[in-house]
Amino acid sequence: MKLRLKLILVLLLSGLLFLACSTKKDALVNRNWHALNTKYNVLYNGNIAFEEGREALNANYQDNYWEVLPIERLAIREEIILDSENKNPKFEIAEEKATKAIQKHSMDIKDEERNPQTDESFLLLGKTRYFEQRFLPALEAFNYILQKYPKSDKLNEAAIWREKVNIRLENDELAIKNLKRLFKYEVLKDQEYADARAMMAQAYINLTKIDTAVQQLKIAQAYTKVNTEKGRYLFIIGQLYNQLGHKDSANYAFDKVIDLNRKSPRELMINAHLQKIQNTPLTSANKIEVFEYLTALEEDRENRPFLDKIFRQIAEYHLWNEKDSLALAYFNKSLRVTQNKPQLNALNYENLGEYNFDKSAYKTAGAYYDSTLSNLPENTKKYRAIKKKLDNLEDVINYEEIVSYADSVMTVYSMPKGKQIAYFGAYIAKLKLADSLAAKKEIARQNKGIDAFSATKGGKQNKGKFYFYNIQSLGYGKTDFKTRWGDRVLEDNWRWANKSKSTLGTDDAIAENTTSSATENSEDLKYSIAFYLDQVPTDVRVIDSLKTERNLANYQLGLIYKEKFKENLIAAGKLESVLKGNPEERLILPSKYNLFKIYEASGSPLTTQMKEDIITNHPDSRYAVILLNPEAVLEGDADSPDAKYAQLYKQFTNQEFLSVITNAEENINMYTGDPIVPKFELLKANAIGRIQGFTAFEEALNYVALNYPNNPEGKKAKEIIADQLPKLAVKDFAEANLAKKSEQWKLIFPFKMTEDQKVGALKQVVEKAIKELKYLNTASIDVYNLENQFLVIHGFRSEDFALGFAELLKNNKEYQVNKENFVILSANYKIIQIHKNLQAYKNRVVTPKP
Repeated sequence: MKLRLKLILVLLLSGLLFLACSTKKDALVNRNWHALNTKYNVLYNGNIAFEEGREALNANYQDNYWEVLPIERLAIREEIILDSENKNPKFEIAEEKATKAIQKHSMDIKDEERNPQTDESFLLLGKTRYFEQRFLPALEAFNYILQKYPKSDKLNEAAIWREKVNIRLENDELAIKNLKRLFKYEVLKDQEYADARAMMAQAYINLTKIDTAVQQLKIAQAYTKVNTEKGRYLFIIGQLYNQLGHKDSANYAFDKVIDLNRKSPRELMINAHLQKIQNTPLTSANKIEVFEYLTALEEDRENRPFLDKIFRQIAEYHLWNEKDSLALAYFNKSLRVTQNKPQLNALNYENLGEYNFDKSAYKTAGAYYDSTLSNLPENTKKYRAIKKKLDNLEDVINYEEIVSYADSVMTVYSMPKGKQIAYFGAYIAKLKLADSLAAKKEIARQNKGIDAFSATKGGKQNKGKFYFYNIQSLGYGKTDFKTRWGDRVLEDNWRWANKSKSTLGTDDAIAENTTSSATENSEDLKYSIAFYLDQVPTDVRVIDSLKTERNLANYQLGLIYKEKFKENLIAAGKLESVLKGNPEERLILPSKYNLFKIYEASGSPLTTQMKEDIITNHPDSRYAVILLNPEAVLEGDADSPDAKYAQLYKQFTNQEFLSVITNAEENINMYTGDPIVPKFELLKANAIGRIQGFTAFEEALNYVALNYPNNPEGKKAKEIIADQLPKLAVKDFAEANLAKKSEQWKLIFPFKMTEDQKVGALKQVVEKAIKELKYLNTASIDVYNLENQFLVIHGFRSEDFALGFAELLKNNKEYQVNKENFVILSANYKIIQIHKNLQAYKNRVVTPKP
């Protein structure tokens, strides 16, 4: 009986459970069953996964405190996110749970949802998609709630999230319009009201309506119950006030952030402190107070994770206080403790670069600027500015080294013999002292390690035993060997400088032994006065060459400092050095004119003197014309550099290559230092290549690349050298491939360069024949070299076709062209034009046709 009762009870419960599982029956049991299952099972687990995913995003997010913080901490990825992509596994779980709740527990009966938890499932689905940055699918989920569930208690929350999506999609004005409607027609909870106002503030920030954004954030921070949000909103208010130039109001907001103390993230509080200091003008009256303030921040143990920013602020304080060594020390301290903060690193490296540049330590400054670039994102305004500065600095370093070397050599050259000996003697004494200190330091380091090992158990056990087991003896032995022999590779015949000695005969062995001795004694040469005296030039021509190089380098430095760094004082010094150094004629006038412009800009009394000098001593120059009548030389004038370049380029296209080379050289000398000079140089290089061939072209390109490395033309020359020259270097002639129907042949009639009339007349005859005989070929006159030119008939499908056309021209009584000619494959014609090796082509051994 009891068994039967149990069976009936089980069947009854199973039936009720089966009936309750139905999503198509609108019954009390069904509704409650699906609501409870959704809320406390599927949706519960989905919400937990969502919060874990959101916490992971917050943990990995880094705020950029050098820009206005976003209202919401979410790093937007630039790549397109597909619906199938889930970057965060927690969000993937949350979306699966939300989808499961909708698919298995939604009770859409007669267009009405009977499960009160379904709207929350759609809300979770939308929020998950939002944080996965799949904004359009998220928008679809929020809109579904707003349209399908008019009685839902989640309508306001869904509306706010929808506007978040609109803001992410850059529909800021639409978001503001919808939020205003929400405020007007709906009653919001305090936290919902705070969230909506904060989102409206973000929209106004995006639209650069800063005043309105501040007002919205003030309301948001007053209504929010989350202290983390309150601190963030107050900090952003301070940043916005800084943008508006209201420093006092900004500091009031930062003070409120500081007052929250541990209620909001400590990073916000530290940055609020630093922002307050940056907003406080440093004076002699408050500098001690500010320093104590910074020191207190540095010494607080809780601030250790933020020492990178604190150190940087202290460095800026010392820089203002003209304590450069302390400033540099703190910039480097900041760099050492910074972890994964590229923008902070970039700022520190830039400060160090600027400092070294101001001190004329150009190499060091260049290294710091290079490190700055490695910490900046490409294609940003800041990156381009630093890159341009670094490129200019590379030129400065190069030219300064030329000047320094030339000055050093000429200084020693001008000394009497006795002073030269004393000079090098003092240098050698310093060198010996430095080497001695370095050797002692190395021995001390090794002994420290040896002593440390000797104090261990293993060291004590090996003491006094076989040499190689005695660590102290072994250490001294290594040091002595290194001092005597230097670094040697473990191999046979290790004492010999050249390992081929064993295969040499007696005479070669003696010579090799001499070389070995010289190599072994090369270390001693640096301590020999005679070694240095032998390197001092004695030929006056070498000194004159150094003077020429120095003057040109000083001139280029003057232009760089004047035009690119706006350092007129340094520029004037360099240009004045040029005029004092007995320069070439081509440097005198442009140096004077640039000095005139510098004097004029600074209001110097030397302006009039330099103007009169140019007008009096160079009356026929274009600079004198400009000074006498500035409106006489306008851009686009026939005598302007750009106009002359255009004329030369036209000559280049007309194959007047010799004229291009000659006139380009004249213009290069005339416009020395002008930005257009590299363009003339590259055009000249191309003309040289067309006339003289591959080797001369390569040399000319290398000259442009080496002398103008940071100009567009120099970079273009480097690209040609790297990419095109290897392809053009091929000199082997191709053999015709009968199977290739696409091969083209040319018929060539050679002429001397002096036979312009003859080649022109023959071209007219050929073009007449092509037209009358209905051929599809074309004809052109191509320069080969300085002595020869070709009449070229293009477009023959085979060698036989080309020979047939030549025969037709010769035998047809209307044309009777009895001129020497030859037929060549188009690929081979390209080779003879590049390498000027026509004779090699004619002398080649041709494989007979099958």
